Amino acid sequence: MRKLPDRIEAEALAYDVSDAMRVMGIGRNKIYDEIAAGRLDARKVGRRTVITRAAIETWLGSLPRFQNSAA
Repeated sequence: MRKLPDRIEAEALAYDVSDAMRVMGIGRNKIYDEIAAGRLDARKVGRRTVITRAAIETWLGSLPRFQNSAA
């Protein structure tokens, strides 16, 4: 099993799914659900699935804003 780095490089251009989970703060299933739904762009490098930093930023920007209804 591949050892994950203790600290993810802030300047990485792409992340494998395990590192993307940490960066995005979501689980593996949610990442693959978002890819399957076409909302998160992913690439293949051999057998590995990678997600670019730009794709993560685009995905985050497309999420709905939080609406506090307790006001």
